[in-house]
Amino acid sequence: MVVTQLNLEFCFRGKKLRGFSCELTRSPHGVLPESFFTIMCQVVVPILLSGLCMMAAGLVMNTVQHWPVFVEVKDLLTLVPPLVGLKGNLEMTLASRLSTAANTGQIDDPQEQHRVISSNLALIQVQATVVGLLAAVAALLLGAVSREEVDIAKVELLCASSVLTAFLAAFALGVLMICIVIGARKLGVNPDNIATPIAASLGDLITLSILALVSSFFYRHKDNRYLTPLVCLSFAALTPVWVLIAKQSPPIMKILKFGWFPIILAMVISSFGGLILSKTISKQQYKGMAVFTPVVCGVGGNLVAIQTSRISTYLHMWSTPGVLPLQMKKFWPNPCSTFCTSEINSMSARVLLLLVVPGHLIFFYIIYLVQGQSVINSQTFVVLYLLAGLIQVTILLYLAEVMVRLTWHQALDPDNHCIPYLTGLGDLLGTSLLALCFFTDWLLKSKAELGDISELASGPP
Repeated sequence: MVVTQLNLEFCFRGKKLRGFSCELTRSPHGVLPESFFTIMCQVVVPILLSGLCMMAAGLVMNTVQHWPVFVEVKDLLTLVPPLVGLKGNLEMTLASRLSTAANTGQIDDPQEQHRVISSNLALIQVQATVVGLLAAVAALLLGAVSREEVDIAKVELLCASSVLTAFLAAFALGVLMICIVIGARKLGVNPDNIATPIAASLGDLITLSILALVSSFFYRHKDNRYLTPLVCLSFAALTPVWVLIAKQSPPIMKILKFGWFPIILAMVISSFGGLILSKTISKQQYKGMAVFTPVVCGVGGNLVAIQTSRISTYLHMWSTPGVLPLQMKKFWPNPCSTFCTSEINSMSARVLLLLVVPGHLIFFYIIYLVQGQSVINSQTFVVLYLLAGLIQVTILLYLAEVMVRLTWHQALDPDNHCIPYLTGLGDLLGTSLLALCFFTDWLLKSKAELGDISELASGPP
């Protein structure tokens, strides 16, 4: 399909037309020209930067897991994936929405820009408060499966830590995303390629750091019985204020009314990843899970968020909600068409898939340099680790193609409905595959050691 775009600019003096200019752009691939090299150059730096921040998040988690509050309140570890996953549910969704708005010219007008920014910030504050509380409840329910009694003081600490962390992280990252998208628009860079990975990278580090500091603060003041309930009630009381601000934008109000299911379901999916993490992190055969989990989950979430945002922008530019373009009519496309055709979305999927192995190798090497011998570094584990990363990203990129098509066919916005599901699945897939890597490597080592012992036992005296 060849697409022709005509841009007309009229010059008026008073009510009289004094001149005009036109620009004609033709593209044989259905979108404005964007080469393999252009996509690679714009994506690789944010991805590497995000990887470094995720490694920092892993090192932070490896340190704070031994803090008294994390040792005593075990459910805080279960809370890490859903809270960190808020970057996918809120910040990356916000980045994708703003990128689409920027690429379609919706925020070029200063007045409209102010309205879009204020309503979006208010929206994520409401979502952060509600989801933060629900994440704490989910962590408590999952933790209660293995316990017979519940400590009310720990419940209050968990809820207050979750709500305050979600609120502060959402506000800081929301402001940052707005600056990045507007800056990228002015510099002529596609925000779809850079906004979501930066949101994800800083999201992990900021959220983990805030959670560690906030929970430690509440733990040190645990004798004050009124502090944690007061924090929860204060943020609940602010919710109507954010709703009133969000009301100035009808599309945002629609998200506020009907956009809860993807966010809550994604949070539940991430919580199961948190359960896996809390059950494995203290066992010897899974030593290193704390360092690698944010990296594996983050890389998968970053790459699939970029692809989802790009496909969503493509549909917003060249189609109308409920109507799929001719080349995207199939809801379940052949995987070859997702990765091996000349279409722009297939090309970007190839770029993102090609970044997986070299990216993970760089991150693994840096973690090994920082952590030294405390990180598992056998060749078998490295191969398993890279294979797990490839499997995770391949599945997520294919699911992104399927989910965006299904969502658009239902006249729903993929920016709001797909990214939460996909990042939640990325967390669960990443944590599960990483745990499987550690277990398989431990199993192979155990068999090799048993073989050596049996050879020694059967040898000559």
